[in-house]
Amino acid sequence: MNKLDNQINKFFSNIQFLSPWLIRFGLGVAFSLHGLSKFPLPPEVLIKYFGFSPFFASLVALAELGAGLFLIIGGFIKGPIGNLITRASAFTIAVVMINAFALAHRDWFITTKLFTSEQIFLLLIALYFLIRGNK
Repeated sequence: MNKLDNQINKFFSNIQFLSPWLIRFGLGVAFSLHGLSKFPLPPEVLIKYFGFSPFFASLVALAELGAGLFLIIGGFIKGPIGNLITRASAFTIAVVMINAFALAHRDWFITTKLFTSEQIFLLLIALYFLIRGNK
């Protein structure tokens, strides 16, 4: 068993650095697309469904788009600035997702609906980058 494990580890050793990038790009692109789907501004669906003001509805769309893009960009910037951009983007995504659960998906809490949707994974990956930053 150890021999097989060692062979698998050796096979992936040269590309292991890509694993956080796969997660980063997946979350960044997904969240950017969620934001883009609300354009043109102000997003009428948020205004009608939630009763948001045009300003707040536009802010949500811009936050989603910006957080997704900056999560990706933050990974390319070395040092504390990149780390801060990554964490701020992840925090924004987490806040948006928590509010989405509270406002749009109240019936999802601790049910199979929650764990079979993409939304919980968007939140969990955001928490990963919030905690880990660029490290």
